[in-house]
Amino acid sequence: MDKSKRNTYIDNIDVEEAKRVYYEKLNIKPNWEEIDVANSLGRVTFEAIYAKVSSPNYNAAAMDGILVESSSTIGATEVNPKILEEGKDFLYINTGNPVVDPYDAVIMIEDVIEVKEGKIQILKAAHPWQHIRPIGEDIVATEMIVPSKHKIRPIDIGALISGGIEKIKVYKKPQIGILPTGTEIIEDIRELKRGKIIDSNSRVFEALVIEDGGIPNRYSPIEDDYEKLKKAVLKGIEENDILIIGAGSSAGSKDYTVNIIKELGEVIIHGVALKPGKPTILGIIKGKPVIGIPGYPVSAYLVFETFVTPLILKYIGLKEEKDTFVDAITSKKITSSLKNRELVRVNLGYVNDKLIATPLSSGAGVTMSLVKADGIAIIPRSLEGVEAGSTVNVRLLKSLKQIKKTLVSIGSHDIIMDIIGDIMKLTSGHVGSMGGILAMKRGECHIAPIHLLDMETGEYNISYVKKYFTGQKMAIIKGVKRHQGFIVEKGNPKGIKGFTDLTRDDVIYINRQRGAGTRILLDYHLGRENIDTSNVKGYDREMTTHMAVATAVKTGSATAGLGIYSAAKALDLDFIDIAYEDYDFLVPFELLEDERVKEFIQVLKSDEFKERVEALGGYGFENIGEIIVVE
Repeated sequence: MDKSKRNTYIDNIDVEEAKRVYYEKLNIKPNWEEIDVANSLGRVTFEAIYAKVSSPNYNAAAMDGILVESSSTIGATEVNPKILEEGKDFLYINTGNPVVDPYDAVIMIEDVIEVKEGKIQILKAAHPWQHIRPIGEDIVATEMIVPSKHKIRPIDIGALISGGIEKIKVYKKPQIGILPTGTEIIEDIRELKRGKIIDSNSRVFEALVIEDGGIPNRYSPIEDDYEKLKKAVLKGIEENDILIIGAGSSAGSKDYTVNIIKELGEVIIHGVALKPGKPTILGIIKGKPVIGIPGYPVSAYLVFETFVTPLILKYIGLKEEKDTFVDAITSKKITSSLKNRELVRVNLGYVNDKLIATPLSSGAGVTMSLVKADGIAIIPRSLEGVEAGSTVNVRLLKSLKQIKKTLVSIGSHDIIMDIIGDIMKLTSGHVGSMGGILAMKRGECHIAPIHLLDMETGEYNISYVKKYFTGQKMAIIKGVKRHQGFIVEKGNPKGIKGFTDLTRDDVIYINRQRGAGTRILLDYHLGRENIDTSNVKGYDREMTTHMAVATAVKTGSATAGLGIYSAAKALDLDFIDIAYEDYDFLVPFELLEDERVKEFIQVLKSDEFKERVEALGGYGFENIGEIIVVE
């Protein structure tokens, strides 16, 4: 067999069907082990557990007080109190002490009046078994304490110990081998250089395995060498119950995973109708599951959740938990393929009792989209994308209680939004200033960051608000003044000075998306200088954030891009000043009384915010937090 040949996908199977076929083939038979109750937190019971002793195992006082015969107290009232003598009519007793014959009731110490030494007075008769915990009140011997397939909680440990249980049978945790692959993969950050990638996926898998109830066994990365990888796979199979192979599952010439599984065992599925995550491999070697997971971080995480987590749960006796799903309205168009179920990371927030979902960066390698996500929108195979304003089904990653406290911002991007989001609960969608205006018109956000230049008057923002919100009372919360200019390589080797330089053959521009205030600023200056956009190489290449523009310049894929000073500073690039603009926040007037908006204004005015923004450089704070009413 030519081991370097390019793979082809065998399947494009629906996720649920792939799981059904695979799990049936595996025929998993879990094992058990016996452990001390004291060490059982989080473990899953293999069988029902029954009490060996009762709790309490004797009749016990439930209060501090005196122990009496209830019959001797009959007739005691406030007008006809009874005098009792210690040792003859009563005994002093503390909570938890045994009740002894012939006594059958406890009177609380608060209801006892001392008359003189050895004698007390009571004003109310006691009834039989008053304030006494009878044998077995909590647990009766032979009673079931916890059922089988039950995950032990702290309170369960107390009940088990009280029921006389010292050891219990629990499902044995499966050991999960984690094998990262790829010549480009390294473990030591000090070895990171061009062409190398630090291994993060396997560390995520380790944490997920622990969280799911398994035992991770991570190996060092194996280079793209067929024989070395085959040897590592055999070792992983011998030492573990399940083997995860990270990367190498796609259709590249050095993606060997599928051929190795074929040689050593059986490939059940190669290719599922899931995006991201299509190249998934579900295989079996020596009766053990082997799963090939794509290398892109988001794909890796979602495939693990989809296929590995349910597998671990089968080994430890638990069923796959039902996720919490909600319907939400998407603030942006989402494109998808009819061939796959699409998993789209989204931020969520409530606006006027509507749950709004703002899609995050969709790339399979964009790890931060998962870090920031509040949920995952599920686009079925039957749909070819959804339009803005459509309803989507979202799997929650955070609680609705937390989401309801979140301020929803949709509009222009700026690094300061991350600072605000660190100080208060804020979800920020970056769709450009015009995108923010349109989201506000649709009622999909609380605030919209905008910096829209009126090409006729040179004024920022107000004319656009008047144009798009005629007859509606709106407000602008004054934000920061910020420097816009050309972000260029350190030392400005191309000698970029102005907009005419963008027409040079040796200059490649990187643009912002249509509707972005920065794009409008560019078009304003190009128009003033009569520069045709077709003469600007790279004009049609769009980025959605200032940092993305700066990164393109930093990595050499662009010569220059218009952006904010703080983005250039963050990546140690040079900056050619063009304009000082108003970056403000549009809000419906009535929402100025919303607690989330009030907190937002307080944050803008706070010393903490100003200090952190000043450290970025390129910002001013004139009139920050002031309100301009626009009617």
